[in-house]
Amino acid sequence: MVSAQGDDLPQHHAATQNEKLVIAASSLGTVFEWYDFYLYGLLATYISAQFFSGVNETTGFIFALAAFAAGFAVRPFGALVFGRVGDMVGRKNTFLVTMGIMGLSTFAVGLLPNYASIGVAAPIILLIMRLAQGLALGGEYGGAATYVAEHAPEGKRGLYTSWIQTTATFGLFAALLVVIGFRFALGEEAFAAWGWRLPFLISILLLGVSMWIRLQLNESPVFQKMKDEGTTSKAPLTEAFGQWGNLRWVIIALLGAVMGQAVVWYAGQFYALFFLEKTLRVDGATANILIAIALALATPFFVVFGWLSDKIGRKPIILGGCALAALTYFPLFGALTTAANPALAAAQAAAPVTIVAHQAECSFQFDPVGKNMFDSSSCDIAKAYMAKTGISYANADAPAGTPAMVQVGDDGFAAPEPTRVSGEARTAAIASFQDQLKTGLAEAGYPGKADSAQINKVAVVAILWALAMLVTMVYGPIAAMLVELFPSRIRYTSMSLPYHIGNGWFGGFLPTTAFAMVAATGNIYYGLWYPVVVAAATVVIGLLFLPETFRRNIDD
Repeated sequence: MVSAQGDDLPQHHAATQNEKLVIAASSLGTVFEWYDFYLYGLLATYISAQFFSGVNETTGFIFALAAFAAGFAVRPFGALVFGRVGDMVGRKNTFLVTMGIMGLSTFAVGLLPNYASIGVAAPIILLIMRLAQGLALGGEYGGAATYVAEHAPEGKRGLYTSWIQTTATFGLFAALLVVIGFRFALGEEAFAAWGWRLPFLISILLLGVSMWIRLQLNESPVFQKMKDEGTTSKAPLTEAFGQWGNLRWVIIALLGAVMGQAVVWYAGQFYALFFLEKTLRVDGATANILIAIALALATPFFVVFGWLSDKIGRKPIILGGCALAALTYFPLFGALTTAANPALAAAQAAAPVTIVAHQAECSFQFDPVGKNMFDSSSCDIAKAYMAKTGISYANADAPAGTPAMVQVGDDGFAAPEPTRVSGEARTAAIASFQDQLKTGLAEAGYPGKADSAQINKVAVVAILWALAMLVTMVYGPIAAMLVELFPSRIRYTSMSLPYHIGNGWFGGFLPTTAFAMVAATGNIYYGLWYPVVVAAATVVIGLLFLPETFRRNIDD
C-alpha cells in the first residue's frame, strides 16, 4: 500500500522500491502487535467472568477494565526503556524485542487457568501479562513511527506515517473479525466457556509471521547515518528530559495534542463498544459486527487526513478533531441510545428513574476488595440494583433517616431499611424489593436487553462511523507531528514518552474512569465528561503553544 506512494517524486529524493516495501512491512508487523493488545479489551466481559468472579458483577467488570488499563499504565515506562535503546542501538533491533514480549505474553493469557482453578493467583498472573504487553507496546509505536518517517520523502511524511496510524485500527479490526468468527463457529456457550482462549492462542502464529517480517527490515537511513558519523546520543534520557529546551516540547506535545487525541481515540473505538454492550445491552456479537463495519468505512480516512496534513498542516486537523469531539459526544451517544435500544430510550423519556435518598447514606458503587454487599443502607440497596441494570437514574436528596425510594415515572418503590430487619428477614426483604423494582421497570418499558429486531443498524453504524471519523482526524497526522517536533538523535525517546502518557494514561484509563463515573452518579452519559473536558483542554493549550511542524526538515 505504502509502496504506491511517491512515484512522482524526483529520483534523488524518492524512496527506493525496497524502502517502500520495508515501510509496508513495518506497518504490517505493527498491526499484529495491536491485534494482540486489543484482544483483551474486546474480551473484557469474558475475562471478567473468568478471572474476577470472586467479586460482584459491577466491581468485576470495572476490575477487568482496570486490568485492561494496567497495560496502558506501564506504556510510558516501556517508552523510556525501549526509546533509550532505540536511540542508542537502533530502530530495527528494538522492534524485534518488543514484538517477542508482546506475542509471548498474549499467548500465555490463552493458557492461563481461571479464578475457579487457582483462585486469586489467576488475576495476578493476568495482570503481569498485561504489564508485559504494555511495556512492549511502549517501545513499539515510537520506533515504528520514527522508522517510517525517517524513510519518507519530504512533503510525504504525513501520508507515509498515516499508514502506521491505520495499524491500530487494522489490529482492532483483525481482532474483531477473529472474535466474531470464533463466536459464530463455536456458539456463545462454548465461546464463553473456553472458546475465548482461541484468539489469544492463535497469536503465536502471528508472532512467527511478524518476527519474520521484522527480520527483513533494514536500519533507518537517518539512524544509520548518525551511527556511521558517531553522532548518536550517549544519554538520550538526559538529553530528552533533563534539558528544558527539549522537555518543554515534550510537555506541549502531551497537553496540546496527544492528550486530546488519546481520549478521542479511546472514546470513539473502545468506550463506544463497551457502551453498546454494557449500557445499551446490545448482544456482543451484534455490537462487534456493527463497530467492525464502521471501522472498515472510516479507516481509509487515516490516510486521507495524513495526506491532507502534508498540504495544510498537522495542527488544524488534530485540534479540529478534538473540538468536534467535545461539541458532539453528548448528542452522538444520545442518538446511539435511540438507535441501538429504542425501547430503553423511550422508557427513559416516558418514565425517568430517580433515587430519592439521603445522599450521605449512599456509597460509591465500587468495591475494590469485593466484600461489600451494598446492603448496609436503603440507598445502597437501591443503587446496587440500579447499577446492575445499567439503567440511567437521577439522584434527589431526602432528609436523614428517610428510607430510599426508587421513583420510576409515577410509581415509587421503597427500599428496605436494613437497620430494622436482620438475618433471613433482611435477605427476603431485599429480594422482594428487587423483584418489585424489576417488575416495575419492565412495566415502564425498560428492556432487559436490546431487541435485535428493533436496532436501527444503519443509524448505529452511521453514528459509530462519525465517532471513528473523529478518531481518524486526530490520529492520522499525530505520528508525523511528533517525529517533526524532536531532533533525530533523541527522537525515539522524546516522542515515545508523551505519546504513551497520553494514550496509555489519558486514553487507556478512559473506559475504567468513565464507567466508574457512571456508577457513581447513575447517569449513563456522565462518563462522557471525561473525554469532552480533556479534548477541550487540548484545543485551548494546542492553539496557544503547539507549533506547526509539517515543513520541518527531520534529518538533523
